[in-house]
Amino acid sequence: MVSSVPGPLVERRPERRVVAPARRLVGVVEVPGDKSISHRALLCNAVARGVARVRNLGPGGDCQTTLRCVRALGVRVDQETDGSLVVHGVGLGGLREPEDVLDAENSGTTARLLAGLLAAHSFLSVLTGDASLRRRPMGRVATPLQRMGATVLGRAGGQLLPLAIRGGALRGIRYETPVASAQVKSALLLAGLHASGPTELREPAPSRDHTERLLRAQGAALDVAEGRVVVEGGHQLRAVDVDVPGDFSSAAFWLVAACLHPQARITVRGVGVNPGRTGLLEALEAMGGRVTVSNERVVGGEPVADVTAESSQLRGIEVGGALIPRLIDEVPILAVAAAVAAGPTLIRDAAELRAKESDRLHTVAAALRLLGAEVEELPDGLAIAGGARLRGATCHSAGDHRVAMAVAVAGLVADGPVTVEGAEAADVSYPSFWNDLDRLAER
Repeated sequence: MVSSVPGPLVERRPERRVVAPARRLVGVVEVPGDKSISHRALLCNAVARGVARVRNLGPGGDCQTTLRCVRALGVRVDQETDGSLVVHGVGLGGLREPEDVLDAENSGTTARLLAGLLAAHSFLSVLTGDASLRRRPMGRVATPLQRMGATVLGRAGGQLLPLAIRGGALRGIRYETPVASAQVKSALLLAGLHASGPTELREPAPSRDHTERLLRAQGAALDVAEGRVVVEGGHQLRAVDVDVPGDFSSAAFWLVAACLHPQARITVRGVGVNPGRTGLLEALEAMGGRVTVSNERVVGGEPVADVTAESSQLRGIEVGGALIPRLIDEVPILAVAAAVAAGPTLIRDAAELRAKESDRLHTVAAALRLLGAEVEELPDGLAIAGGARLRGATCHSAGDHRVAMAVAVAGLVADGPVTVEGAEAADVSYPSFWNDLDRLAER
């Protein structure tokens, strides 16, 4: 028995949440399905042959946006009574011209990966997003797609959404991405599936490899080496079932919260521990964090484990270089840890954060100062003095889900209540965040 997939989220007024200091943080939590893997499970199976079942799809707004776009492109997706989705793939080149503009809303992953697929189809499509996404750079995808033979037009010379894309017969290229970005790499791999000849991509540092893992499972002709991946075009994909693990980026908030709080022990069960995503674990270990990984296994080609964190005495460290792409989404919560840790922390090579849902370096620095921390905003990072005794304050999320949740964690260890304005931003990736916070925090 199937039912229709839920429609767009209903727009609502900004929410305010007050987070009081917790007496203890104790419990076990299962975080939502991994957002990155969820996007790819839908998009890769959409252009595969056959039928695939996707379980535990990330429930946040971004994944729902990808789902709506896939259906608008003529892909049938049914929702089972157990919550799983059944994707009826249309094969390479089988997408249908959409009747309307494709709205990626606030999801950069949706916009960039869709651009790669749309570039391979001869019809005309227009891709847009909300005000925040329309400010984020798209040229890093549009430029190589143009080199492959697609017509891509947009604001600022194709650098910004909306983009008008007319694809067609693509040719493989050799391309070095200007930044280590899984979104850019994935977009070009998806385009390369449809191209004549090989498409070779090189990165300045390794980025998350969820796309490569899934494409391999689907039978793509893929050659992966250090800093390089080559896909041979023209090979049809087969649909594969995907059991989406818990999102490590969502788990990160509880791991840091437990390390910071003097009376805490939290276990996150069934979370993805792909090495391309777990740089935060290395950072916490270097800071003296008490974090253990257990019950390791492989589910659907992705490593999964239970991760436990408990009260720790953290110290400041320096973070940069090749570690940054592996913890780029965790920098806001890492900055909260650094504010409380003994001694200074320096975060560099993270200029990419200025082009996220908000300018995360600026937004996080401003919030931490309101909370009583000493922070210097750098062009590519943050210098955090450490040793702060966080105080109650009112901070705004700036519409950024990771900022909203990072500020909430600060409230659990602050001297007084912390008010989060724009708290609904958490729904983008973790709709049950506030309920889980209330359950784990004893007051």
